[in-house]
Amino acid sequence: MGFLRTLLILIMVYYILKTITRLAFPIFIKRFMNKMENKMREQQSNEQYDASKVGETVIDKKPTDKTSNKNVGEYVDYEEVD
Repeated sequence: MGFLRTLLILIMVYYILKTITRLAFPIFIKRFMNKMENKMREQQSNEQYDASKVGETVIDKKPTDKTSNKNVGEYVDYEEVD
């Protein structure tokens, strides 16, 4: 009798949690999406205010001078063997 009672309680808890999850999950997703949307809108508005004059070119960092290393080794010519 105790086993059936425990089994019945577990089944009821399962269905109650399933129902609550089905109702609550969309609410949490909607809140998350609204927060992300607001963050993206804030970033978009910050970028628009930070932008300088239209058509002006801005370089964030100076390009580094890349020189090739001539001391990489000896060139060996090879032939394919059939």
